[in-house]
Amino acid sequence: MSYYNSEDNVKQYIKMAEGYDGAELIKVLSNYLGRGATVLELGMGPGKDLDMLSVNFKASGSDLSPVFLDYYRKRKPAADLLLLDAVTLATDRSFDAIYSNKVLHCLSDAELRTSIAGQARLLNPDAYVLHSFWYGEGMEEFEGMQIFNRNESFLRAEFARYFEIVALERYKEMAEGDSIYILARKKA
Repeated sequence: MSYYNSEDNVKQYIKMAEGYDGAELIKVLSNYLGRGATVLELGMGPGKDLDMLSVNFKASGSDLSPVFLDYYRKRKPAADLLLLDAVTLATDRSFDAIYSNKVLHCLSDAELRTSIAGQARLLNPDAYVLHSFWYGEGMEEFEGMQIFNRNESFLRAEFARYFEIVALERYKEMAEGDSIYILARKKA
């Protein structure tokens, strides 16, 4: 995603995202994970959610943008960060949970399927995923990026291959019902 390899675009994103975070999503995930569990955040961006995840978990941040990683490292030099593609997930580490907040919506259907399989590979037994998406169908263009909206039936079908669905809920980020999250546990 070359859009976020530009410092100007990263600054613009940070300004646009002010006032938004995944606090409510992290609260949901916290109901299923013990304190100190290992959590990988995919697409950490400026690191707001990573900061919140780090309060109770051993959180690792990842992004495909070195600009976002450098931005966060300036604030927290000791942070555990990975330059990681959310599709290929090229790491040999394992985790108790994988989390993303409006990141995987940038993946096509085929890329998302590859990512879901890779996430199952990286997860410990009885581990969880929690991901949020914009709700709907079809693809939209935003600032030169493709955003793939997702709905319940699509997410249920794609995640059910590797995961037991625990929760699939719509919620409000900017407008009532504009977002959806999936919480799922890795199948044994």
